[in-house]
Amino acid sequence: MTRVWPLPELQYRPLTDIDEPRDVALVYSRAAWDAVASQLTSLRVAWSAEPGAAIETEWRRLADECEGEVVVSVGGGLATDAAKYIASTRGLPLVCIPTALSVDAFFTWASGVRRDGCVHYIPTKPPDRVVVDFEVIRGAPPSVRAAGIGDVLSIATGSWDWRYAHERGLNPEDAPYDSSADRIAATLLAAALECADAAGAGDEEGLRRLIDCLALEVQLCNLLGHSRPEEGSEHYFAYSAESILGHGLPHGDLVGPGILIMAGVQGQDTRPLRDALVACHTPLDTIPPDVLERTLRGLPEYCRRHELPHGIAHDVTHEMGRRGLDCL
Repeated sequence: MTRVWPLPELQYRPLTDIDEPRDVALVYSRAAWDAVASQLTSLRVAWSAEPGAAIETEWRRLADECEGEVVVSVGGGLATDAAKYIASTRGLPLVCIPTALSVDAFFTWASGVRRDGCVHYIPTKPPDRVVVDFEVIRGAPPSVRAAGIGDVLSIATGSWDWRYAHERGLNPEDAPYDSSADRIAATLLAAALECADAAGAGDEEGLRRLIDCLALEVQLCNLLGHSRPEEGSEHYFAYSAESILGHGLPHGDLVGPGILIMAGVQGQDTRPLRDALVACHTPLDTIPPDVLERTLRGLPEYCRRHELPHGIAHDVTHEMGRRGLDCL
């Protein structure tokens, strides 16, 4: 049986207009909740939790403790992924309230957990509804407001890896290369590059276009049954760097540099990607230089140890790594 996961219902509305009559199990990040709590006073919160890490044992404990008729998440990737796990485990509906467009997790059916120094995606569920208040998104810190653009710009390196592995007969059997899907992904990449300036500035039309790109990127992967068009060496770099640094840096701070470095390794023109990341205020300098170099040195072994689908990261040499760092 092939299952194609749906996208959630998407509502554009002020948070003050939310009318939720059910008892709420609230999953949140502190900064996000502090930013919008005054606009969500109508919620009947029966239970609440702030996940500390993307660790399945912690989420299982929270699911056991959870009380309420509907799970509501407020925040970014960690809160969203934990809420998807809790809602799936308890068989509850899920409403997500992003306070920034920081990731594509608001649309996906899986949750990323950290295990043995790598990110593993476990099936949970897509949100039933995502509520976006553009005034809230516009007021988010610039470094996270539109940082989710990295999950679309990663098409540049992910699709390159997909073709690279195809040419060598190294794609997994369940992720064969599809030239039509590759062309669709390229169109989404172009749309993200086009909307970066407006989204980064908090312009509503730009933010809407970025949401379109994120949702369409996720749905393309849903239809394919894998994420090869948008997840490759740039994410492997981010996972490896995080395993060295420990948890704490936002997703965009890891993936943004990973895109530029690995696109440079691949020999791509990185200027349009850099311009888009800078326009969206994605930090490119939060990974210390020694960690960048250590990550690149160990990347081939890291990819093989964690059995990641083949990409340029598996074959990167010292010279290629220096070329990539020069693009950062």
